[in-house]
Amino acid sequence: MAKHFGSTRFVWNYFLSQRKKSYLENKKSLNFYDNCKTLTSLKNEYEWLKEINSQSLQASLKDLDTAYGRFFQKKAKFPKFKSKHKSVNSFKCPQSVKIKDGKLSLPKFQEGIKIKIHREMTDKILFATISRIPTGKYFAAITCEAEHEVLPHTDKQIGIDLGIKDHAICSDGKVFENPRVTKKYAKKLTYEQRQLSKKKKGSGKRLKQKKKVAVVHEKIKNTRTDNIHKLTHTVISENQTIVIEDLNVKGMIKNHCLAKAIADVSWHELTRQLRYKTQWNEREFVKIDRWFPSSKTCHVCNFINQDLTLKNRKWTCPQCETVLDRDLNAAKNILKQGLKIINCGSGTESQSKQKPVKASGCKQSL
Repeated sequence: MAKHFGSTRFVWNYFLSQRKKSYLENKKSLNFYDNCKTLTSLKNEYEWLKEINSQSLQASLKDLDTAYGRFFQKKAKFPKFKSKHKSVNSFKCPQSVKIKDGKLSLPKFQEGIKIKIHREMTDKILFATISRIPTGKYFAAITCEAEHEVLPHTDKQIGIDLGIKDHAICSDGKVFENPRVTKKYAKKLTYEQRQLSKKKKGSGKRLKQKKKVAVVHEKIKNTRTDNIHKLTHTVISENQTIVIEDLNVKGMIKNHCLAKAIADVSWHELTRQLRYKTQWNEREFVKIDRWFPSSKTCHVCNFINQDLTLKNRKWTCPQCETVLDRDLNAAKNILKQGLKIINCGSGTESQSKQKPVKASGCKQSL
């Protein structure tokens, strides 16, 4: 596996360098097929490349080509060189992936690798991506061709106000608590990082301590992701229309007083999961404009309180004298604005009745 990780990384870096050199010297852009021709002759120069599954090497070239395409479409930054010291090492097996008797069979691994199967796969296997994380664990992300079962239709509609004190406040009064994962493990993480700083660079003890730090980070990440999946699944299962704010997370995180808390609550990941889960289950997903004064507007009479500050968690509307909870009031206004967007057929984003995605992924640990 280490050879596969290193070889696919070498192929990526080599041909990224070739592409950059070709453009700078000859103003000519190389493509996937040009790289494939060169890869064949490159195996004669570097004999150890013949020990690696050829399809995995070609998959690395395909990923590089995709990265270039995303850059020119302005969807991502320019591709970077890969380092073996990065957080995750991986390689892809596009074909000949089989699971039998609790073992994963791959090209060059015909004897099979023992795995812990998280759930049975009865569908056709398309490809697998083998990865190693900093804690030393290996995973096989297996993509299958399957029909997605759409969740039952419901008539409920909901507006969601994202926060820090509470993770999400819904217009129907339901509140999802913020687990504050980073704060929970802060003391443990601080101790392990302090111990790491005392170890000599390049020593075996430093590598062992680095793994201990990675274990804490993995716990934080897994806990946060699990919480967000449960939250989004509950919202999608109970509601047909979901309305949310289009927050400028990148700009908000520049506030040094709130940066750590905003990063911990992971609004972007929550929004991303809501978006694709609504597509899968034929729900309506609407994002309203970030400048809409959802907190300052009274949901009863539409009066806008320009004097409202962040510390005011409750306020009384001077026009209709309704006592308003800041977050619940914002959630109700978000829902009202989202329904207006749906009725008018315009808005920042509306993804209604999308076709469900046909492929489903299953991550197996080795």
